[in-house]
Amino acid sequence: MSPTARPDTGDAAAACAAQWRRIADAVERVPDGAFDIVTRLPDWRLAELVEHLAICAGALPRRLAEPLPPKAEIDLSQYLLALPGAAFDVSYREQTSARGALPAMQKERLRAAVTDLEASLGVASAWPVDRLVPSRFGAMRAVDFIVTRCIEGVVHGLDLAAAYPAADLQSERATLKITVRALLGALVAKAPGRSVEVRVPPFAAVQCVEGPRHTRGTPPNVVETDPISWIELACGRLAWRDARDDGRLRASGDRSDISRIFPLL
Repeated sequence: MSPTARPDTGDAAAACAAQWRRIADAVERVPDGAFDIVTRLPDWRLAELVEHLAICAGALPRRLAEPLPPKAEIDLSQYLLALPGAAFDVSYREQTSARGALPAMQKERLRAAVTDLEASLGVASAWPVDRLVPSRFGAMRAVDFIVTRCIEGVVHGLDLAAAYPAADLQSERATLKITVRALLGALVAKAPGRSVEVRVPPFAAVQCVEGPRHTRGTPPNVVETDPISWIELACGRLAWRDARDDGRLRASGDRSDISRIFPLL
């Protein structure tokens, strides 16, 4: 399968459900007094992060309840690359929603949202392959929207683990794979071409960036990193220079410095 190919709906649904169960369990392990811990996200405490998690988990059930769109308007990569434009509105919403909320109430809301998400995902394998749902940026295929929930779960799961390591949250391997491949797809969409090969073993490799095309043998320009570092680089949690300097990212070849492309989201 191509590294950027759409995953099977049933597989994506199972991975997504497992990731969000882990998140709900981890948040329940966070003591109420820790909800004021400052996260690595600008102006967000754990309270705002948990609020965002509940909204993200509940998005699929909410969208499925809306009228069925007549046609797809965006694909997965277009959705992902549009996210930075919504960041301010999302941050304001979460800050407003979390204001005055008790941690116990937030935990309950997250658990309820995850339960609703699991119910929706439980029947996803029976959907037509071209099933559509509305989204913030336009109608898209339902399996692609499930992938966006996988990405939200992995990325914000890493944010939660960074803010409160004692929650002991580890991402599902299947969800990591889906997230890595989706973000590589966004990279190709943002910087199409064949001059640089980006490798994220053991999950995928893609070629991107305009320039001389590589056709055989070892590519002259290679970037390689691990799955977590790739996700954090793509989503702005890790700087290219820091990843390169501490060995989490290796870049070789005259054209291999593609730091200008990041972050993607």
